[in-house]
Amino acid sequence: MPTVELSPEMGIEASAELKVALSGHLDAKSEIVLVAPEARRVHTATLQVLTAFFRARKQAGHKTRLDPCADPLRDAAVTLGLADELGLSKNQPKK
Repeated sequence: MPTVELSPEMGIEASAELKVALSGHLDAKSEIVLVAPEARRVHTATLQVLTAFFRARKQAGHKTRLDPCADPLRDAAVTLGLADELGLSKNQPKK
């Protein structure tokens, strides 16, 4: 299963680069694991890109997972109501 290491910098200026990095994996039939153990400074724009990626893959019948996930990214997803969409249960233990 392919893994994609996400940059620890998830500010608004990183959203375009994130979109490009993920676009190459959009149609992969195997499960994609996004790795974000050190994400920080998470902005809504990067969460929008992640959410769009997860949605598009789900609609195509492909699995995507975010693991491990840094606390700032998990907390931002929970705050914005995107935890379920990104597979990050609100009750899931933090790593």
